[in-house]
Amino acid sequence: MTDFYSSCSQCPRNCHVNRNEKSGFCGEKKEVRAAVACLHFGEEPLITVFGGSGTIFFTGCTLRCSFCQNYQISQDGMGRAVSKEEFVKICLDLQNKGAENINLVTGSHVIPLIAEYLKAAREAGVTIPYCWNSSAYETVESLELLKGLVTVWLPDLKTLNSEVSKKLFGAEDYPEVAAKAIKWMIENNPLEIKTVNGIEKSRASSDAGCSSDGGAENSTKEKMMSGVIVRHLFLPGRFEDTAETLAWLKENADGKAVISLMSQYTPVPFKEDEDRLAKRREALSVIENRLVTDEEDADLRDLIDAYDFDYLFYQDLCADTEWLPDFTRPQPFSNALATVLWHW
Repeated sequence: MTDFYSSCSQCPRNCHVNRNEKSGFCGEKKEVRAAVACLHFGEEPLITVFGGSGTIFFTGCTLRCSFCQNYQISQDGMGRAVSKEEFVKICLDLQNKGAENINLVTGSHVIPLIAEYLKAAREAGVTIPYCWNSSAYETVESLELLKGLVTVWLPDLKTLNSEVSKKLFGAEDYPEVAAKAIKWMIENNPLEIKTVNGIEKSRASSDAGCSSDGGAENSTKEKMMSGVIVRHLFLPGRFEDTAETLAWLKENADGKAVISLMSQYTPVPFKEDEDRLAKRREALSVIENRLVTDEEDADLRDLIDAYDFDYLFYQDLCADTEWLPDFTRPQPFSNALATVLWHW
């Protein structure tokens, strides 16, 4: 295999670190490392369907958002190396437990090895779709390595405001890079949504945070087999940025991809030293670091009504903050939100 790591330029950071020997900007060497694998019931309905999304959370990240709820694994290095054989076993276990797909979270910095792992899992009997769940801060050249393997794409489009992305992510070029990556995903993965029958087990609502237990009954649902769900998280105090992002999505994605507008922004109680906290507070000063208000929720609903997207998900507003994950625990989530099969 080509040595992608000796002078790493896999992501737009182009840090050119020899990741065979030391960590790049992403915080990782060349190994695939992960923290948790679970059946996740808090994703969009097209992804969770009946059995939940078979989600694997990778360690490290190319973006490092100042408000990241998964900072323990994306920024603090929590997790351990996973061999190809162990990865294949994890995928098969998820499939055997009823996962609707294999959902690969934040793997942008190890795409070449993940592509190898995915091929091996297919050969070993994994038949469910692969989903790529990322910030979209990725080069098209790297994404090409996943072509023909991944069929369902879950990119974020966090902002089209370069000043905001410079402050929050240290990536002034994020809007340009993410827009190009998402266009590539849409062009190469036409929407295929099929109707499936199964037993509905009420585990969680479409919110990340609000959940409820319930019974089970026969039901019919839609399941995404191919295509793109573009996610946008509303950042409190940045309504105009969300309006700009939705305008771009209306022009470039409507009718060709599903839109998911999220209102779950939640201040994270970071456990870090004072120097890191001070830098984080400075970065977060570009937004209002608080929960979304009822007034903002109403304005967002008016906005999406005005745009009249062909296919859009929108979360119900929920003030619950208990859903925030803690990856130091064997069960990082609430029991209603996820069933953990593997923990580092």
